[in-house]
Amino acid sequence: MDLNTKGRYAVMAMADLAKRAGGDATPLSGIAERQHISLAYLEQIFLRLRRAGLVESARGRSGGYRLGRPAVEITVAEVMAAVEEEVRMTRCGSQGELPCLGEERCLTHGLWDALGEEISAFLGRVTLQDVIDGTPEGIRARAAGRAGAGIAAE
Repeated sequence: MDLNTKGRYAVMAMADLAKRAGGDATPLSGIAERQHISLAYLEQIFLRLRRAGLVESARGRSGGYRLGRPAVEITVAEVMAAVEEEVRMTRCGSQGELPCLGEERCLTHGLWDALGEEISAFLGRVTLQDVIDGTPEGIRARAAGRAGAGIAAE
């Protein structure tokens, strides 16, 4: 799976921010310390998150960042897209990109492509509120129900 630190750190930082939502703006230095992330790296990440409208900056003595929308309205997929993180299960390119093996697609391309789509769909259903509440049990239950229905139909 191709998922680098930028996406993971963005989600961690946004979850930290969501956990502290409702009060004053949260300084990046506090998030950096709590999540063990370089402050300079967080500044780069938050520049992208702000451009995407997922966070708002506040200046002054109590400056920092706030969520741009309630945590229940921000999905993990949106956070990852804001920092230009994609979920790819293979080195293969998508439609229209270079083929996997010389001039053709690899034998397992469809499998990995479908798995990447499932992961993306899952992350599109998980909100920051789900993340800070713990395990997104409702999402897991819905996914298990669909999988069970597919097995029963076969």
